[in-house]
Amino acid sequence: MDKRVYLLTIVAFVVGMVELIIGGILDLVAEDLGVSVGKAGLLISVFSVVFAIAGPILLALTVKIERKRLTLCALLVFLAGSIVAVFAPNYTVLMVARIIGAASGSLLIVLCVTMASAISTEAYRARAIGIIFMGISGSLVLGVPFGLMLGNAFSWRAPFILISLLTLFSIAGIYFFMEKMAPKPSIPIKEQIRTLNNPKILFAQLTSFLFLAGHLTLYGYLTPFLKSALGLSGTWVSIAYLLFGIAAVLGGGAGGILSDRFGTKPTVLGIIMVFGLSLFVIPYTTFSLPLFLVVMIIWSMLSWAVTPAQQSYLIESAPESADIQQSLNNSALHLGIALGSSVGSIVIERASVEQNATTGGIFVVLALGAALFSMTRQRVNTAVVSDQEAGTGAY
Repeated sequence: MDKRVYLLTIVAFVVGMVELIIGGILDLVAEDLGVSVGKAGLLISVFSVVFAIAGPILLALTVKIERKRLTLCALLVFLAGSIVAVFAPNYTVLMVARIIGAASGSLLIVLCVTMASAISTEAYRARAIGIIFMGISGSLVLGVPFGLMLGNAFSWRAPFILISLLTLFSIAGIYFFMEKMAPKPSIPIKEQIRTLNNPKILFAQLTSFLFLAGHLTLYGYLTPFLKSALGLSGTWVSIAYLLFGIAAVLGGGAGGILSDRFGTKPTVLGIIMVFGLSLFVIPYTTFSLPLFLVVMIIWSMLSWAVTPAQQSYLIESAPESADIQQSLNNSALHLGIALGSSVGSIVIERASVEQNATTGGIFVVLALGAALFSMTRQRVNTAVVSDQEAGTGAY
C-alpha cells in the first residue's frame, strides 16, 4: 500500500480533532469568555452542522480544481481558523473560527478519502479508505482527552496551538510528497440525496443520526458531569477521558469482529440496546467511582463499536451506492453530534447536567426503533449515475 495514505490519515486525524477537542474544556472556555457552559457547548453544535452541510456543497463548487492545489488551499484556510481561535478575544470570534475550521475541514476529509483511493492500487483501495476513516474516528475519540490535558496544563487556547502546528506539518507533507491530481466527475448532490427515497436506507441513516445524538447529549458535557455528579478534580477528569478514549478505540475494533462473527443486524441491534441501557444506568452509579468507571468503559466501547457494523449494514443494504451511503452516513453522524450537543446545552441550562444521560438514552431508544424499521424493509436498488454518464452538467 502507498505510504502516502498515512500522510493523508494524519491530515484527517488533525481535522477530526478540532470538532470535539473543545468538549473537555468547555468550562475553561466559558469562564474565560464570560458565557455559560451551555452556550459554550454550541461551539460543538455549530461546528458539526457546518461540517455536515459544507462538505458536499464545497465539493460541488470546487469540482474542477486540481486536487493537490485544492487540498493545500483548504489546509491554509483551516490553519487560519485555528490561529483565529488561538487569539479569539470573545465568544463571537471563537464561533467564527469554528465555522471556518468546520467548512474547510469537511472539504479536507472528502479530499483525503478521494486522494487515498486514487493513489492506491485496486487491491489496497478499500484498506486505504478504511485507514483514513480510522484516523477520523480516532481523532474524534482522542481529541477530547488531548484537549483536556493541554487545557488544564496551560489554557483552553493551547489545543488550538497544537492544531496549528500539526496543520503546518500537514501542509509541508502534502506539498512535498503528493503529486498533482486531476479531479474526477462527481455525482450531483440531488442524486446522492435521492438514494434516501428508499425507507430502508433512510432509516439506517436515521439510526446513526439518533445514536450519535444520544451519545453527545452526555459526552459533550462529560466534564461538568464528572465534576458535578462525582466531584472529580481536573486530574481524575483527565484520567476518565483517557480511559474513555482507549476503550472507544478498542470498541471500534471489537465492533468489526462482532459484525463478522454474528452478522451486521444482530450486532447493530445488540450494541444499540446495551449502549442505551448503559446511558440510563450511568446516573445511578455516581455513588461509586469504580462502578461508574466500569459502566463508562462499556458506554465508551459501544459508542464506536456500532460504526463498523453500521457501515457494513449500509453496504449490504445498498451495494450499488455504497460510496454515497458512506458519505451520507458521515453527514448523519455529524448532524447527530450537533443535535446531541445542542440538546445537552438546553438540558444543562433548564435542568441539570445529571439529566443529560437520561435524555441521551431516549434518543438511543429512538435509534433502536429506526434500526428495527430499516431491517424489516426490503432492499431496493439505489444505483445512481454520474453527471458524465448521464450527459448532464456537473451541478
